[in-house]
Amino acid sequence: MNQMTKARPRLLAAAVLAALTLPGAAFAQTAKERELEARVAQLEAMVQQLVTQQQQTDTVVTEVRTAQAAQPVAPAVATGTGAAAPIQATTITPGANPGTKFTVGGMIRTDGLVTKTTDGDIAKGTAGRDFYVPGAIPVGGDGPDTYSDAHLKFSRLWFDASTVLDSGDKLGARVELDFFGGALGNSAATNTYGATLRHAYLTYNNWLVGQTWSNFMDTNALLDAVDFVGPTDAVVFVRQPQLRYTNGPWAISVESPETTVQPFGGAGGPAPARVIAGDNSAIPDVIARYTHKGDWGHVSFAGMARQLKYEPVAGAESTDTGYGATVSGLVKLGESTDIRYQVSGGDGIGRYIGLATIQQDAMIDSAGNLDALGGWAGYVGLRQVFTPAVRGNLFYAQSQWDNDTAWTGLGVTRKVHSVHANVIWSPVPKLDFGVEAIWGERTLESGADGELMRLHTMARYSF
Repeated sequence: MNQMTKARPRLLAAAVLAALTLPGAAFAQTAKERELEARVAQLEAMVQQLVTQQQQTDTVVTEVRTAQAAQPVAPAVATGTGAAAPIQATTITPGANPGTKFTVGGMIRTDGLVTKTTDGDIAKGTAGRDFYVPGAIPVGGDGPDTYSDAHLKFSRLWFDASTVLDSGDKLGARVELDFFGGALGNSAATNTYGATLRHAYLTYNNWLVGQTWSNFMDTNALLDAVDFVGPTDAVVFVRQPQLRYTNGPWAISVESPETTVQPFGGAGGPAPARVIAGDNSAIPDVIARYTHKGDWGHVSFAGMARQLKYEPVAGAESTDTGYGATVSGLVKLGESTDIRYQVSGGDGIGRYIGLATIQQDAMIDSAGNLDALGGWAGYVGLRQVFTPAVRGNLFYAQSQWDNDTAWTGLGVTRKVHSVHANVIWSPVPKLDFGVEAIWGERTLESGADGELMRLHTMARYSF
């Protein structure tokens, strides 16, 4: 409080007394004069009280401003007067490093599908009813069948935290969930499903530790599909625990080893029913990737080496070596057109292709020994933006496998392929409506095949 404010009561009192003693005053020191003096004293006390209250208010404002200045800047909202006010005065991550940025996002997605299969239906409650799974296409069943499905399992929620320390070190973390877990209710009434962990990892400068997309997978070459995956016949699609180091165009990782095995003699039915558990090798899968980017798009090369392991009984361990390579990329053909592609091949890469639903990493011979299964896979797609609100995609995918039928029998998958065409409409940003027509075929080593025809629709709001 300045000196002028403090002097106001005394000046006011002096002014009143001066007025009372001016020459020509019509009255002297009387009872009336003493009454006026009492009123002046009362007025002085009231002014002093107001000054004290103002001092207290100034002190509180200073303390609040000091506390706010010590906190990270919070998002602001309009007050209607042209000013902005913080949503809250304190961080929502009080246990984090100072300056941590916390974000949350996700999407609400509804899928509706009408499916026709030529050789019986896909079992209800399995993944093949929710999106295109080529290894689940029935072969040799009881004739054609048509059925509809709808769900919201691919809705997501994610949380991010990132910090740049005073030292310049960068820290980050991400947790992402969807609802593609097991059913907790039934489709007749509740349609409830469990939350599923998709990603959970931390980053420290160039290092990543945790679960996310495999380094063998090029997410920037994925197609713009209405189906959850799209070219499932051929795409590298794996999320798993890993340790990864990235420096410029190079990324090197060691990832969780897991071997999937085709049993001796094979079996009929979709691929998951034919898989027998392998074992985790003592050596993690080792993957290296190089990516070159330009105004024209990008091209990426990745190589993998891994040990396959199978131990049907204790002390009877069998191993083999797996290896693979993949080339992928995106090529821009002007402002509104691009081509996306991927070609992969090798021995012992089955679980990395098509969500491990088409073929396995290895076969078992008559003596119980493990032998890496060879194969190749590839897709190519054309994306066209017709208007700022409408885009479309046309793509083809295929994979083929080198089964030794003396070991696997004739009931295993030799080839899967599919054609997809879609149109996606985005009337406003972050809101998409799409429809995709799909034709797919699975062929066994016996030559028998089955087809799938599907119309897949999608509504999605991302936030």
